[in-house]
Amino acid sequence: MERYNLNHLRELEAEAIFVIREVAAQFEKPTMLFSGGKDSIVMYYLACKAFWPARVPFPLLHIDTGHNFQETLDFRDALMEKTGGRCIVRYVQDSINQGRVTEESGFNASRNILQTVTLLDAIAEFKFDAALGGGRRDEEKARAKERFFSHRDEFGQWDPKNQRPELWNIFNGRKRMGEHFRVFPLSNWTEMDIWQYIYMENVEIPNLYYTHKREVFNRDGVWLAYAPFMKIKPGEKVEFRDVRCRTIGDITCTGLTLSTANTLEDIILEVAATRVTERGGRYDDKRSDSAMEDRKKEGYF
Repeated sequence: MERYNLNHLRELEAEAIFVIREVAAQFEKPTMLFSGGKDSIVMYYLACKAFWPARVPFPLLHIDTGHNFQETLDFRDALMEKTGGRCIVRYVQDSINQGRVTEESGFNASRNILQTVTLLDAIAEFKFDAALGGGRRDEEKARAKERFFSHRDEFGQWDPKNQRPELWNIFNGRKRMGEHFRVFPLSNWTEMDIWQYIYMENVEIPNLYYTHKREVFNRDGVWLAYAPFMKIKPGEKVEFRDVRCRTIGDITCTGLTLSTANTLEDIILEVAATRVTERGGRYDDKRSDSAMEDRKKEGYF
């Protein structure tokens, strides 16, 4: 890897570690949102570096939709055992059982949007005053509006027009009772930065990111993994294909990439050559042009 890339990645690493330490210093009860995807894995890896040789001083929080890839859940549990971390898990199914949310029906039904209520309930339950997330500004236009320290009101809502300036890396974490912050240490990273950092540091990731054979079907130009709880439309065909995940979320909305990339080097070359954005294959973002921003305003990650 070129020296310029190494220096660039080390600068991003130092910035992210600084932000993570600021959270530990400014807030009483922070948590780190963990999905088992590459961004949250890198964020947790940086947190481990930030506090080494001590353990990360705050818990992780995973919102399990009940429709996650089993490989992601297995990886999460193995990572916690390996690092001595603590991961709190809250389930969308419990929110459904309690009548807090109503499960969608139909061919395009997804639990992805239901995570918001479960997340906000968990933040209230544990009285978390900050939640670190792995969002990056390059992912999607709504994320590009976020500050490092992103204020949420007492309802967990985000107002993009009412954000605080962040000059000279001075972060304002002041809040009223009931409010909290979302914090994004990876804000200035790109997808390529994430992959090059994983390669440089040899960060372990789920095998879903490498090419593997899986039952899939094509819906509106997006390849989706087949699962028994998904309804197949007339004309859609379930078939085995060589695919990999570029971004990981709920099975119902995680678009898969037809690929032969079996190594990190292959993945980096593939990402460099593609003309499709990382979230271009996310089926949930196709519901509307403002899908992500609408969910963020309601309290989404």
